[in-house]
Amino acid sequence: QVQLVESGGGLVQPGGSLRLSCAASGSLFRYYTMGWYRQAPGKQRELVARISSGGTRNYADSVKGRFTISGDNAKNTVALQMNSLKPEDTAVYYCNLLQLTVNYWGQGTQVTVSS
Repeated sequence: QVQLVESGGGLVQPGGSLRLSCAASGSLFRYYTMGWYRQAPGKQRELVARISSGGTRNYADSVKGRFTISGDNAKNTVALQMNSLKPEDTAVYYCNLLQLTVNYWGQGTQVTVSS
């Protein structure tokens, strides 16, 4: 079993920045992918960014150039630096870990971008 603990999130004005962090523990293998998904009210959960244990990064088109994902394999952590935030970034953000074919999820953290 794998546990994910998230931190960060909150309320920020448009154009501001936030940083989300996630720490994984439990039965971790050498190779896995960690990332962040988000779900806005009335919408499906969508991928924001992910990083493999080999360092390959993927971003949603909507966040490219504004968000940066980073990972620390030794500490089993992932962080999402979010800059130039927009109201449409408002959502619950979920940490995700994909190991073999199993997805694990954090509890979610609210990000609200509003003036």
